[in-house]
Amino acid sequence: MITHIQGKLVEKNPTDVVIECNGVGYFINISLTTYSQIPNQENIKLFTHLHVREDSQTLYGFFQKSERAIFRLLISVSGIGTSTARTMLSSLTSEKICEAIGSGDVATIQSVKGIGAKTAQRVIIELKDKVLKLYDLEEVSMSQSNTNKEETLSALEVLGFARKQSERILDKIIKEMPNGSVEELIKLALKNL
Repeated sequence: MITHIQGKLVEKNPTDVVIECNGVGYFINISLTTYSQIPNQENIKLFTHLHVREDSQTLYGFFQKSERAIFRLLISVSGIGTSTARTMLSSLTSEKICEAIGSGDVATIQSVKGIGAKTAQRVIIELKDKVLKLYDLEEVSMSQSNTNKEETLSALEVLGFARKQSERILDKIIKEMPNGSVEELIKLALKNL
């Protein structure tokens, strides 16, 4: 219903702003990312999302349309409400969220306060195709090296090596040889362990 608000910045806080537009002050919830992008000038424009519930109507504001698009995708996932989506956009940039979803990086999504492993996996499963289509991304090549890395780590664990130590060494090897096969990674890791 309300797609953007342009007017005089009356109040600016890390979690919300008040914008006066034709004599009406709009209280708009924002992420820390938007907060850091809002210039300290009198006249500003925010793209908005109006969230309507039985007991409230809440406006969320975004400095960029792309951030609003990610917000809308996130709240479409069951278990992710508006406050969780805002927390995600405060903790990670929208680009980082897209990369994490596109590459199936559960750890990055899970690093956000209040998101567990199951929710992180649900976000990736439900949004991967939409994010890749929306941003016209190729399936991120990281997913291949992530798969190889996981397989290599599992193999090293079976051989009796500690996961943390193996992972440290493996990360160095992958930086030098990002497209290495599982066999090559295992051989190089064994030389360094």
